[in-house]
Amino acid sequence: MNALISAHSGLRWLLLLTIIISIIVSYANRSNSVLEKKQKLIYLSAFIFSHIQLLIGLILYFIYSGKVVFSSSTMADKITRFFTLEHSLGMLIAIALITIGYIKCKKQNNHNRVFWFYLIALVIIFASIPWPFREALGVSNWA
Repeated sequence: MNALISAHSGLRWLLLLTIIISIIVSYANRSNSVLEKKQKLIYLSAFIFSHIQLLIGLILYFIYSGKVVFSSSTMADKITRFFTLEHSLGMLIAIALITIGYIKCKKQNNHNRVFWFYLIALVIIFASIPWPFREALGVSNWA
């Protein structure tokens, strides 16, 4: 299971990078109604990495994670609440936004859709990552 945790942790960087590149590309092409193959590939890579993260995250959530606890005291403990509810819900919302943005862009050939959906998803992702500076979450390293 340590391999899954490391994969989930490491793939975060690829996801963040592809989302940021997608946002930059979509912003630069927001007035263009033509989607080039290279642009579609960039948007698709963020879409794919987000869904890989989702699958690994769901496996960790339901099978392995010692930080996810379903009990009456879940909401009282900051760490347990964050990993059981806040992180999971935030990431699910972000992935839903990435999915909607990608599908709308593909159907409507509209870079502006990717820009706004991916940008909002990125903000939610940044808020939902257990950053090391959030000491209250008990994150000491990013293994």
